Amino acid sequence: MATDNTIIHPDQAHAARILLHVSEKTVGLKSGLGAETIEDFEHGQAELDDAQQEQLRTALEELGADFLPEDADHGYGVRRRYNARKVRALNKWEGEGGPAL
Repeated sequence: MATDNTIIHPDQAHAARILLHVSEKTVGLKSGLGAETIEDFEHGQAELDDAQQEQLRTALEELGADFLPEDADHGYGVRRRYNARKVRALNKWEGEGGPAL
């Protein structure tokens, strides 16, 4: 059972971006929020409204992040959507002519 209604936590967004090896600029462009907004949110210097949090979360999910909700036994988290084998294949496909979809 979740303990709060936050769509995405700042440290969760930062962890997802680091796991995916993508820049603030990339996430900012994909989410429509801008790199500076992403950086400020991750460092706790800015808050995002629910719509902006949803935009950010959707962008990170499209880039390959899975968000884990907090429950009675564990804290919230983030992990890669794809295992290491799939990530290598995706990286290879992208290197052969563009983003793999």
